[in-house]
Amino acid sequence: MSLLFKVYERFRCRRAGGLAGSAPRSYNHGFGVRLLCVLASVAVSGPLLCAQGSQATFHNPLLPTGPDPWVASANGFYYYMNTTGHDLTIRRTRDITDLAHADVKTVWTAPATGPYSKEIWAPELHQLDGKWYIYFAADDGANENHRIYVIENGSADPMDGAWTFRGKVGDATDRWAIDPTVFQDHGRTYMLWSGWEGATDGEQHIYIARLKNPWTVGSRRTLLSSPEYPWEQVGDLLNRPAMPHVNVNEGPEILKHSGRIFLVYSASACWTDYYELGVLEARSGKNLLKAKSWTKFDHPFFKQDPEHSVFGPGHNGFFKSPDGTEDWIIYHANSASGQGCGSHRSPRIQKFTWNPDGTPDFGDPVAVGTELMKPSGTSLVGVRQH
Repeated sequence: MSLLFKVYERFRCRRAGGLAGSAPRSYNHGFGVRLLCVLASVAVSGPLLCAQGSQATFHNPLLPTGPDPWVASANGFYYYMNTTGHDLTIRRTRDITDLAHADVKTVWTAPATGPYSKEIWAPELHQLDGKWYIYFAADDGANENHRIYVIENGSADPMDGAWTFRGKVGDATDRWAIDPTVFQDHGRTYMLWSGWEGATDGEQHIYIARLKNPWTVGSRRTLLSSPEYPWEQVGDLLNRPAMPHVNVNEGPEILKHSGRIFLVYSASACWTDYYELGVLEARSGKNLLKAKSWTKFDHPFFKQDPEHSVFGPGHNGFFKSPDGTEDWIIYHANSASGQGCGSHRSPRIQKFTWNPDGTPDFGDPVAVGTELMKPSGTSLVGVRQH
């Protein structure tokens, strides 16, 4: 099949009158895909199914709605999750741009009552020690009771087998906590989350702790980031007189590159247009539980673009292209000003690069409907019919 793709790329180059991948607007990607399907059918001595609506391009958003999007990859698949508010649902696909046609399975539904029955937020699927875990935040209907929980599955594919509820994952303070993520460095597993310092709302911080096992915190929490810059402090709440303003750091995510660990987080309130991405950095192998091991940048790395009608871009994740050659960011955003922190938030993806100083360059958020090339290595043909 790799030879066929080379034939296709050479064909595409000649049709375009230039290098493959730089075709002018007059180039017909669909014709090239159909040619590749014909060649592949001959090569494998059997008919192939061209993927429904197969094209070498896509456009955002990936779904009409999908707050707090998350992507994991394994087994040749992408596994996608987002906040639904009431359950944990996984979408599985080989083409991340085609989530609308992905396999969908609800793997856990919140009980009718209890401490984790309401406001199921920001689920993330992770593979640790040969098992799958989904971390999420939930409460009993009162926001001040939001805490982090986890479920476990020992199957090779998280769409298979049974999920076991492992319980609450929290440090000794047992304070308000949302937006968990986990990562590993030099054999140690860490959890990051957004939390309150005390028992009342008003400011959200980013904390880190070491995990003794995937469901047990094994250290004290360390505060890594607080909303200290003006671009992190947009958060008026006109409809809540008792707490008219909240400063926010939330949605921490890890991005690793060349021995550097970047903690990318969402700053300012999600109900504003000014929700945007900030960054901290540490070196791999350092004591990550020490705040001094981390350096915070004083400017946002990704923010709204009114000219492109993209507002409140944030709560992101990262993934590689199928062939591992490209870095991509997934995030949610609104398409109009003032749409707030609700169902208007839709999942979008775009490729990003790296600056000469080794920091990520996320660029500007791309306008909805802009034609983008699919992640490199995305298959444009289906599987053999049986």
